[in-house]
Amino acid sequence: MIGDTRPSWHLHRYLQGSANLFEENRLLKIAIAGLFGITAVLGTLIYTSNQNTRTVVVPFGADGDLYVTGNKPSEGYLRSITFNIVGLAGTYSAYSADRQFQELLRIVHPSAYNGLRDSLNRLLDELRSNPTLSIATYIRSDQPVTWSGGEILVPVEKVRVIGGVIRKFRGNLRIRYALENGRFWLTALQEENFSAEVR
Repeated sequence: MIGDTRPSWHLHRYLQGSANLFEENRLLKIAIAGLFGITAVLGTLIYTSNQNTRTVVVPFGADGDLYVTGNKPSEGYLRSITFNIVGLAGTYSAYSADRQFQELLRIVHPSAYNGLRDSLNRLLDELRSNPTLSIATYIRSDQPVTWSGGEILVPVEKVRVIGGVIRKFRGNLRIRYALENGRFWLTALQEENFSAEVR
């Protein structure tokens, strides 16, 4: 006996208080877990809605369904961008090349900018030394343009004119691209399997 209070009473009160505290903490833990669950669900919904957000891009004079859903472009969008890139990169002369190449560099991804700029500058140097040189590139109608994730393969015919001499070449232009937040970025341009036309 301590005074007139039994020691077991203090122990019982301590255990009861601990049990109540444990119960309160368990409810707090459940509430925190529920908040985390709700946050995760809302985060997933926001991410999904952003991926399904449609960015409509319709340049002046263009028609068709030109849009990007999340980071997936429509077929019309890819077709339109392909014609633009082939026109800017494939049809030029000593008088138009500099302006066209500057326009093309505006859509080049920062990671590929220096390499593509150096490649275009070499073409400009060739044009300065051969002012009568001009190139015209056409998308061939006898073969389909194909695209997969991040690549467009374009069958083309290139007509090279220098000093009145005309030569034709056929091959493929491979366009590599990336889409970030609905924006198109050119990452690489490659000419493949070009051969002179047999007369």
